[in-house]
Amino acid sequence: MDINSLYIDELTEYCNEKGWPKFRAKQIYEWLHKKHVVSAEDMSNIPKAIREELNQDMTHVKYVTHQRDTEDGTRKFLFEMEDGQMLETVFMQYHHGNSICISSQAGCAMGCKFCASTIGGCIRNLTASEMLGQVYMAMNMVAKELAEESGGTIAREEIEEGSRVSNIVVMGTGEPFQNYDNLIRFIKLITSEAGYNLSIRNITVSSCGIVPNIRRLADEGLPVTFALSLHAPTDELRKTIMPIANKYTIKETLDATDYYFQKTGRRITIEYSLMNGVNDSLEQAKQLGELLKPRNTSKNLGEHTGIYHVNLIPINPVDERSYRPGSTEGTLEFKKMLEKYRINVTIRRGMGRNIDAACGQLRRKYGL
Repeated sequence: MDINSLYIDELTEYCNEKGWPKFRAKQIYEWLHKKHVVSAEDMSNIPKAIREELNQDMTHVKYVTHQRDTEDGTRKFLFEMEDGQMLETVFMQYHHGNSICISSQAGCAMGCKFCASTIGGCIRNLTASEMLGQVYMAMNMVAKELAEESGGTIAREEIEEGSRVSNIVVMGTGEPFQNYDNLIRFIKLITSEAGYNLSIRNITVSSCGIVPNIRRLADEGLPVTFALSLHAPTDELRKTIMPIANKYTIKETLDATDYYFQKTGRRITIEYSLMNGVNDSLEQAKQLGELLKPRNTSKNLGEHTGIYHVNLIPINPVDERSYRPGSTEGTLEFKKMLEKYRINVTIRRGMGRNIDAACGQLRRKYGL
């Protein structure tokens, strides 16, 4: 049993089967998802005999260590799962609030040539509770660090606010759509009004493009932000850096993201990692512009709709890979070319790059 992954109604049934009063389910759920306890021993209003049973059925995500980027304050945590698997999770501070990048699998099987996460392949899917545990444990550790740094001068409310996560990106190690059922359960739990109650619009799920599950997510009624890892404007080029391109064409993939927009009304983010001499020429910027411009225009009204937003990511170096970013000037020229096609474009800020915590640098690791 994994009570951390149970919905409130499932937890109620669990309590019924144990012969405990129904109200215990709400108490336990709040301890898990509002107060983020790591042990049932901390559930002060639960009888000791029940706490002992709960501990046997809880999933425990263990803090191992963390690094902090002295330039931007980004923290990279190393967590250990109960079977010994290690995961990296990144906590980022922005003016608008805190964001966390979590992993969905221990390792990754997708084989993208420029990404550290796929080195060593995929060991297993993470449970919903292990995904939740990354969020809750990171918040607990940041709160603890803030309290220690303040020397007791910061009020508890300020510490809670300073450590609270307001945005979640499922962009860490793993392909979320290969762990679809646990991903959906995680989303429903983290947005539950009875628990953490995060706005579903503050969750971003990134995928390299497993087409059937893009459409499946569109039909779930869960309007998260969807980000497609594209990284190339043509199928030929994409096949050389992303094995998924051998299964699904760019047209098939974008048809699915069109469908996602139609069902949810949520703008699609196109993630495009710029690799010097590989996919960052002005000709390739033109190809990307020509690919997306027709999809950003209403066929019926002839209007610019802005369905697609491109997020340019200067590639972050990985020791085992030879890909490197181009010049800042080249990145800006690529951006300007896309804007000529009336495409909304941003350049991602490389948070945590000094501690290998930026996009494409996370991996299944046993030490920091």
